[in-house]
Amino acid sequence: MPDPVRTVWAGGGVLWKPSRSAGVKVALVHRRRYDDWSLPKGKAEPGEILPVTAARELVEETGYKVRLGHHLQTVGYRLGSGVPKRVSYWAVEAVGGGFRASHECDDLTWLSVGDAIDKVSYDADRQVLHTFAARPIRLLHTLIVVRHAWAGTPEGFAGDDRLRPLDDCGRRQARALDALLPLYGAHRLHAADRTRCVQTLAPLAQSLRTDIKPEPTLSEEAFAADPDAAYERLRKIGRKTGAIHVVCSQGGVIPPLLRRWAAVDGAGLPHSENLKGSVWILTLRDGDLVAADHIPSPLAV
Repeated sequence: MPDPVRTVWAGGGVLWKPSRSAGVKVALVHRRRYDDWSLPKGKAEPGEILPVTAARELVEETGYKVRLGHHLQTVGYRLGSGVPKRVSYWAVEAVGGGFRASHECDDLTWLSVGDAIDKVSYDADRQVLHTFAARPIRLLHTLIVVRHAWAGTPEGFAGDDRLRPLDDCGRRQARALDALLPLYGAHRLHAADRTRCVQTLAPLAQSLRTDIKPEPTLSEEAFAADPDAAYERLRKIGRKTGAIHVVCSQGGVIPPLLRRWAAVDGAGLPHSENLKGSVWILTLRDGDLVAADHIPSPLAV
């Protein structure tokens, strides 16, 4: 028999698009089986991390092409069987495509946020919509910061440590990043001038058919010598709009830089062990940090 305390995990999102009349409109889907109006969401598949679940489910339930933004919140409730369920939601922009009815969703409507709050069938979805409305979504943009993937240890590499390559685990993480980061619209790539940083983004660069810009100020040695230069360089990249930038750096650089940035802009940072291959999704407004989400690994635990 199934474990009665097993938690069902799911991912979903507030799908939005610009609107002249309302600023933005958000999508609700109608589920024939339940005769309800809800935010699109669905259960995680084995081997899938929740941002990937959210993007996949939104595409499947709405037919739209999507781009993930910041994490909104995770809501919890119990299913009719008593099993606990937790659903993580993201702000998700519709960037193409159009609605296609499926066996789960037979209709979709675009509404102002206020009208969606009135129409949606569940209080949990209302909470998520209120969270979405708390930030001016059209003024926000994303910067992605990645710690390089696993690359063994300096003691296990006979040679210049700057040239130390990814190991087998690191290569798996790099391939997983190639699948994850495009969901956020990753387009322009930067890496500290260390082989393991460049190799972490190499599969993504190949998929995007783009180059990786070297960032010599963002290595650990350069940061130790001139932390101000590293900080200013990361903020300068963060001020670039029109494309989503990805920066890959090292474990001795990312935490202190993000702590400094968050302190200057008055933003909070979630707890993080900053593991190799982990990802920071930074949400910015006019180059200022307003929110930070952390993905501990591109690989499912």
